[in-house]
This record gives sequence, C-alpha cells and structure tokens, in this order.
Amino acid sequence: MSVRLTPAEGRAVWYGPQIYYRAEGMHVLSADEIAEIDDALAHLHSLGTLDFPEITPETFPLPNLGRFFDNLGRELHYGRGFLLLRGLPRERYSLDDIGLVYYGLGMHLGRPVAQSYQGELLGNVIDVSDVEAHARGYHAGGGQRMHSDNCDVVSLMCVRAARSGGISRIVSAAAVHNRLLETRPDLLEALYGKWVFRRMELDAQYGTGPLTKKVVIFSRESGQLTCNVSGSYPHRAVKAGDAVMTPTQIEALDEMARIAAAPELYLDMNIGEGDIQFLNNRTILHGRTNYEDSPEISTRRHMLRLWLQMPTWPPLPANQGMQSPADYPLWLRQRTSFMEVPTRYLAEMTRRKAEIAA
Repeated sequence: MSVRLTPAEGRAVWYGPQIYYRAEGMHVLSADEIAEIDDALAHLHSLGTLDFPEITPETFPLPNLGRFFDNLGRELHYGRGFLLLRGLPRERYSLDDIGLVYYGLGMHLGRPVAQSYQGELLGNVIDVSDVEAHARGYHAGGGQRMHSDNCDVVSLMCVRAARSGGISRIVSAAAVHNRLLETRPDLLEALYGKWVFRRMELDAQYGTGPLTKKVVIFSRESGQLTCNVSGSYPHRAVKAGDAVMTPTQIEALDEMARIAAAPELYLDMNIGEGDIQFLNNRTILHGRTNYEDSPEISTRRHMLRLWLQMPTWPPLPANQGMQSPADYPLWLRQRTSFMEVPTRYLAEMTRRKAEIAA
C-alpha cells in the first residue's frame, strides 16, 4: 500500500449524525449585527446604483461584523468547514436588496469569481430547465448527488424556499476518504491517481481553451487533504472518446458516491429564507434532496450562490478541479452589467418561458 494512504485527521473529519449543527455550526445574527448590515446597505445605496463588481468592503462597510468574517475564513479552513448564518430578516428586504446584502457579506469573506462562461458573479440557483436547453444542475430541479464545485468556498442564500424538500445535504470528504481506506483501499488509491475529465464546451471555449484536463480527486499536495469531484466530468470524457475508465475507476466513483450518500456520514441542513450557508469546497461535498416546486418561475425555489476564492489559503493543487484561476477573468468578458440582479433574471426567464409557450 502506498505511504500516502493514511487516515485523514483533525476537525475536518466528522460524521453528520454526531453533529447538532444548530449549536455547533450556526451563528445567529444579533440585533446589533443586523443593524450594522442595514447601515452598510444604506451606505451602498447612498453611492448610487452600483454594479456587483463595485461592491467592496469599502462600499459595504462592516466595521465589527467584518472581524467575524475574518474568523470565519480561518474556521472554514482549519475547522469542520461549514457554517450556517441565520437571523437575517428576509421580509425586511426587497429581492434585489437581499442580493446586494448577500454579495456585500461575501466580499468580507473572500473574492467572488465567475461561475460559468457567462461570467455571472452572483448565481441564481433556480429550476429553469423548461427555459434553458441542457440546463446545468443549478438551473435544474430535483435532487443532486454529492459533488464539489470549482472554488475555495461555495455559499448559498435562500431567498425563496421550495414548497417541500430541497434540504441541503453535506458530507465530510475526509470521512468518506477514511471509510474507503477502511473498506476499499484499492479504490481509494485509484482516487489519488490521474483521471481525465471533460468540462463543459462553452466553459472551455470562453475560458482557457482545453476541453480535457488530467486531474486527481483526492490530494494532500496543499498540506491538507483536499477533494474535488463531479461524477459527470469523467463520464463526459469517456462518452466523447477522450478517455477510457478502467473497471477499478468506475467502481471507485460509484463506491465514493455510495459512501457519501450514507446516512451514517452525511448531515442534512435546512436553509430557511434569509439563511446563508458557507462551505469549504475543498473538504466538503454537497448535494440536495428532491423537492416540490411551483409552476411559476417567480415563486419557485430560489437560492443565490457565490463562488469565493480565499487569497489567504494555500493554492488548490493545479491538478484538482476542472477550471483554473485563469478561466475566471476570461469568463467575465461575457458578463453584462447588472445581469445577476435577481428581479431582472426572473423577468428574463419568465419572458423566455412565455415565448416558448406562445
């Protein structure tokens, strides 16, 4: 057995049923903290109508709460890797103002990056699969299997809950790693090996160009056990003829997915309206349960999403993740001003649906 196949240790190794996240992984905003957020929003409005790239810690100042986010960055990196921020009174803010607040808070934690070739800095996570052909997971309904994204911290804010279901499900990648080490070390070794992933064509076209990338799923190169996986990318490579997966690789992906979905490992977290979830994308896999939604776009389950880079963290190994830091500024060239404003986004999706129905 390779010397690298040793158990992960530390706080990043946790088991969902052993955690009461409302006591151990949640911060409830105080009245003073909410007042500081309101003051920051008022200051932002006093500067005129600013686009998202113009929102900074200076234009959205949080003199006291800003220190909380400094500490949160360290906790996400060295601790369990998750936090739910609760207490923001959703009913107090318009949909667009809640988007400004969310983005402003995120700027005190890290640096938002583009989330696809379209260049969106604030993602609208909503089922528009009846409008968009080949909609990605964040624009499609239903449940999602455990996966990771392409950033340091992934965050979600709930602005409209589903009729039922849609629970956030997270799992410690280190716990999955250790379970594989106990039961199938041969499969774990394969997950440390090289894989060929094929990314989305438009992400490649508008980014750095190459469609395929050789990656590893588990790595210790950064000094910490990190994980980056999405089951669709290696299968895309096989389907396109870019690679051939061995039987061991196929079994390794399937077994990793099975363990990540095991009730004795995962943690279910209810993100209510106004709640914000922060996850260390390097150490946690996330998904969601199935849900019942509204037929009207304007009243569907709606989350806002940030992908954050953390400049104070060691760089993610270059052979992990489908995108590279060089993609983000290239994707931003497709971005148009105010394109992420939630009401504008919903209006555009509603217009497109009406055109399809006509």
